[in-house]
Amino acid sequence: MLALFLLGLVLGLLVGGVFYLKSRREVVQLKEERQLLHQEQQIVFDFMHNMVEAIGEGVEREALFQRVVHGAILSTGALSACVFERTGNQLRGVVVEGLFPPQRPLPESSKVKISTRAKFIEQVLRSESFEIGEGLVGAVGKSGQGVLIKDARNDPRVIQHDDPALAVRSFALAPIRFREKILGVLAVANPADGLSFNEMGFSLITSLAEYAGLAIHNADILNLQIEKNILDLDLTLASSIQRMLLPKTFPKAPNVEVDACYLPAQKVGGDLYDVFSLESGKIGIAIADVSGKGIPASLLMAICQSNLRHFARRYESPSKVLSELNKVMSEEMRKDMFVTAIYAIVDTELDIVTIARAGHELPLIGHRDPETGLYRAQEVGSDGMALGMVPPELFDAVISDKRIPFEAGDILLLYTDGVTEAVNAEGREFSTGRLADVVKTLRERAVIDLNRGILDSVKRYSGSNAQSDDITLVAVKHL
Repeated sequence: MLALFLLGLVLGLLVGGVFYLKSRREVVQLKEERQLLHQEQQIVFDFMHNMVEAIGEGVEREALFQRVVHGAILSTGALSACVFERTGNQLRGVVVEGLFPPQRPLPESSKVKISTRAKFIEQVLRSESFEIGEGLVGAVGKSGQGVLIKDARNDPRVIQHDDPALAVRSFALAPIRFREKILGVLAVANPADGLSFNEMGFSLITSLAEYAGLAIHNADILNLQIEKNILDLDLTLASSIQRMLLPKTFPKAPNVEVDACYLPAQKVGGDLYDVFSLESGKIGIAIADVSGKGIPASLLMAICQSNLRHFARRYESPSKVLSELNKVMSEEMRKDMFVTAIYAIVDTELDIVTIARAGHELPLIGHRDPETGLYRAQEVGSDGMALGMVPPELFDAVISDKRIPFEAGDILLLYTDGVTEAVNAEGREFSTGRLADVVKTLRERAVIDLNRGILDSVKRYSGSNAQSDDITLVAVKHL
């Protein structure tokens, strides 16, 4: 009995020892796995911190990719890595570190000296591009799924080279993506320890590529926001300069009252008005509309205003002023741009307005009919073509001066098509007829109130429709 008892005790101790050793190995293995996981988390955290710093420093997109490549090599112990950036339907090598093996067979001319080989390989990779779906790089770019090739020497998908330095032992590729958008492919070759990439290393490469995609996306958004802020600042500055060019005060005359208003559809627009004194108590009045909107239109407007004032002081005829302006502006404008304009001279002594029109909306003259005694607001007919649209000889053959009486109670209204072409909910335009009715209704008001009344009428008519074009009004009233 004693012998059996001792035998059982020994067997129990042996079994217990085996379970103890097995449990201890499992604990050690678990600790090692936790340590490796912690290391992977720390690597990813450091990488993310590095990318955030790079975005904060405002580095270029290629420099961000360079950090991705460098981070992949440091974290995996690989000998080389490359990023292929997506542009349209192609993936092109943009950054490389180490002697990364090209993904196409090398030409005979590739047999160069060791000292220049790395530079040569980098040039080859930068010139390589793959269609989406072409080769390993293109396959990852198409599927959005990473590829791990533990033994690349026996995989027909891997391009091998005669040069031993470019031999591929193990290969890993991961998509650089943001959500469903593929931004590029990260490719890593040959661990430095001579072994193969394992699942953990592949997981790390995939994680780095994933966070790189997020960083690249955020950098793109940040750059777009910076560009937008710069553009907004430029537009604000251009708008301020434009408003400085438009007169806020007008020449004083004992029997004439002038007011103008300007509402651009955007921050900067292409409408122009100007009012200035001339010799012998005359007043020069101009209105113009540049085709297009934005900064190009505003620049053309400024050039137009400067030249118009110059010629207005040299010539007494409005048509001559516009003729000379057409010659100058034809050289300044692009072929797809033109300017419509009206230039009028108000003679406060003779009570006459002389008008020349270059393709602009017909001005309105409000006056009392001497025969019927009724107040009428009607268009002033005048021929002319837009500035910069035709050669000087054709422009000069059409344009002419038109003289009309301008007596007590008369109103001259110049305007741009943003007034008459404003539409309501049904898509119908405000029209010149409605504008004439407003002038008749508000004829007893001061010109500043007349302009405000016109703007209010256009706004009520348009309702909730957004203003689609610049609105400019110049009203002149004979007191």
